[in-house]
Amino acid sequence: MTRRAYDAVHWYMNDVAFRVIARTGIPSDRHHLGKLILHSLQDDPDFVSQIDGATGQSETSGSVLDRSIRCAISLSNLGLKKGDVMVLMGPNHIDFCIPHYAALYTGIMIASIDVTLGPYELSQSFQTNRPKIIFCQSEKTTDIEKALQMSEVDAKIVTFDKDSKYTTLADLLEIKDEDAIQSFKPTDLDPADAVAYLTSTSGTTGVPKTAMLTHKNLAIGVPFMWCNFTKFPTPTRLAIVTSPAQWLSAGFHYVLSPVLKYTRLQTSAPLTPEHFAELVNTYKPTLINTGPTMITTMMTKAKCDFTCFKIVLLGGSAVTQEVVNEVKKTTKADDVYVMYGMSEISGLLVQHDYPPPPGSCGRPIGSMELKLVDPETSKDITEPNVLGELWMKGPSVFKGYHNNPEVTKETLTEDGWLKSGDIFYRDHSWNMFFVDRYKLLLKYKNHQVSPLEIETVILRHPGVFHAAVTGIPDKECGDLVVACVVPKPGCSLTAQEIKDLVKESLTDSKQLRGGVIFLKELPVTSTSKIDRKKLKELALTLPRE
Repeated sequence: MTRRAYDAVHWYMNDVAFRVIARTGIPSDRHHLGKLILHSLQDDPDFVSQIDGATGQSETSGSVLDRSIRCAISLSNLGLKKGDVMVLMGPNHIDFCIPHYAALYTGIMIASIDVTLGPYELSQSFQTNRPKIIFCQSEKTTDIEKALQMSEVDAKIVTFDKDSKYTTLADLLEIKDEDAIQSFKPTDLDPADAVAYLTSTSGTTGVPKTAMLTHKNLAIGVPFMWCNFTKFPTPTRLAIVTSPAQWLSAGFHYVLSPVLKYTRLQTSAPLTPEHFAELVNTYKPTLINTGPTMITTMMTKAKCDFTCFKIVLLGGSAVTQEVVNEVKKTTKADDVYVMYGMSEISGLLVQHDYPPPPGSCGRPIGSMELKLVDPETSKDITEPNVLGELWMKGPSVFKGYHNNPEVTKETLTEDGWLKSGDIFYRDHSWNMFFVDRYKLLLKYKNHQVSPLEIETVILRHPGVFHAAVTGIPDKECGDLVVACVVPKPGCSLTAQEIKDLVKESLTDSKQLRGGVIFLKELPVTSTSKIDRKKLKELALTLPRE
């Protein structure tokens, strides 16, 4: 049977939403993520909701329901309210979803942050997000204390694990008022306005920003991941989460797994090829959505039977047809799809109505308008097979960047069009073909890397005149970071000095694994901006120290 996009997921989501509205009498609750999740957990308490493959722990929906309600009550008792910010920092363990769901019940905004960030990077995030509470592992409390002091932010710290100094999640779950648990109701809110996620993104400029995704954005956008499925609930038996908890691709599973009723296989341990093989051989997951670098590495190094995967969704960076062919060969699955999406649109832009032409990532989803625009003139491109910047408009387009109105104005037009910063062309049937990125974002393994952030650190060296950062491709890691440095006249610099400066300032994923290149001047365009394309060419051809 030829696979195509179906409406089944939307009919199912409508069914769940109508049952929620029948209880509350509030029509907009169809997009209230907290109420949708709460209802779904109550609907089937014996269903196995999640598994931590590192420990073998599993948990039912009933247990998740009880613990998340207890957490929500404690958050309210601590004075947190709708519109406050919660930071979540941790691996994908059994406890991670508990404050996550509690926040969605109560209208608290969730900012999931990379656990590897150091005090300097954390302080920048805290300055933007202004959290009132931070959930983390006890081993990160020292870094968080320093970051809070640097950012002058006052936030309560709660640890997932045991800690002698701070309140723990277990402490928050000690609610003795059973009546309060039984009578708990989520906070009423306007899903079109209330922010659910504050998602870190580097956007088109490479500068770290935080995208505000509302409850309605996510409730409409995320289900399009499931347009190739016809059976609901439980469209797939077991989905493996390979993304770090702070990535939106992991957030998709946290939001919809209880609603669609599929089990989420995650792990609190680092996802090495050996551990991946252990998870696959033990649990036989049926779905994986991951990036091309991750799947290529695992197919090369992980000794496991990939034929358990019935559907593979690939995205996050450019996916070649060669990778698609290799995945199909290894998994024996016909359903291998290249997905294109953005944090700023709460998920996907494309779906697969029919098998797309080679190289295409699909056709536009039904809820989204899009157009191609000449990036130089901003004029619409109406002809097929002509390159242009992709602009998008629709109900899943984000609210803007948190505490950053200037960049929001640069990214969103007055009439609601989102500028993607990515270059595409289309054919006569509106199959979309990704060409290249305007974005400067690099990706090292599962981590997003901002060149500008690294450049800012390097420029702190007193002997550096100019600096620009680019990446060289690596089959296993994605991008290896390269620094191109122009010394000040009369200054003698070594590559090791630059590497040491970055090492002491930034997290492991941002280190200069591609080396350092010393130049007399940086390549620039006619408008005196750094020529990033030429910079990458230099990084590939010149000796690197």
